Amino acid sequence: MRKILWITFGFWLCGLLCIANAETYQLADGTSVSGDIISANDDGVLFHTTDDKYSDRIPWTKFSQDGLKTLVKNPKAASYAEPFIETPPPVHTATEVHVHNVARLELPPKGSVIGGLFSSSLGIIVILLIYGANIYAGYEVAVFRARPPAVVMGLSAVLPIVGPIIFLSMPTLIPPGATEEDMQTETGAPPEAIAPAGVPAAQTQTTESVQVTAASSGWKTTTPSPAAAAPAAPSYPAPEVFQRGQFTFNKRFIETKFSGFFGMVRTGANKDMVLVIKTGKGQYVADRITRISANDAHFEVVSGASRQEVMISFGEIQEMQLKHKDA
Repeated sequence: MRKILWITFGFWLCGLLCIANAETYQLADGTSVSGDIISANDDGVLFHTTDDKYSDRIPWTKFSQDGLKTLVKNPKAASYAEPFIETPPPVHTATEVHVHNVARLELPPKGSVIGGLFSSSLGIIVILLIYGANIYAGYEVAVFRARPPAVVMGLSAVLPIVGPIIFLSMPTLIPPGATEEDMQTETGAPPEAIAPAGVPAAQTQTTESVQVTAASSGWKTTTPSPAAAAPAAPSYPAPEVFQRGQFTFNKRFIETKFSGFFGMVRTGANKDMVLVIKTGKGQYVADRITRISANDAHFEVVSGASRQEVMISFGEIQEMQLKHKDA
């Protein structure tokens, strides 16, 4: 009887020791469960609790991270609990960056744009080209405003760019008693250089040279009689030539000089006359001016047996001639 009591007391003492050594597992909801693991599978774990009862199977997702880490220590549940443990993010250590000194190019000293142009050969060439263009612009302004070219070009050389602008802003110089229409007439050649009407200039110059040579050498010259002379060729009026630079080609000039070419039928002195217009693209022979505007004019041009209308801007005209159609 005494042995049976000691055996019972031993079992009771062992139970107390087991209960004292039971692990406590924290759950995700803040509670905990204490006891021994009876079985573990994919669905969860079954405990024998400290009050000598068996718990329901608790799923792995209900354990907190601390509880899962405690379950991993038990061989029965380690393989099931380990996949549910969250891996902490890696800790990035600060990388020390070492900046090494490098050799840097020295920047050129700052200067003005004009000084930079004079300090290089290419800049000097550009300045000389601009200076030459400035003097040539002074010459063109002098021609356009009827001013002395030497004065305008000299001022352009002393005051680049400003000089041509000053004369371009001034009105055209008109002689006393002259009008703007007079400024559009031909500047004229010396009277001795003009051949008589109906006589070619080359023939006049040849006759004069022969007379001068004969007078200087003492020869006796005789004037051929009209009977001995060859039959005279038909005489036509000398053509009138209007060149750019001597005339300003615009609407007023054409309406004034060639007013007889605007009608459908031409009569009088302009009946047998034609207009020869020379441009950079070619030469046109016109019988009539069909239309005219502020910037261009339309001419009826003879092209073989046909006629066509051609538009020519005033800026393209280099020369205009008024001549007889058979000359």
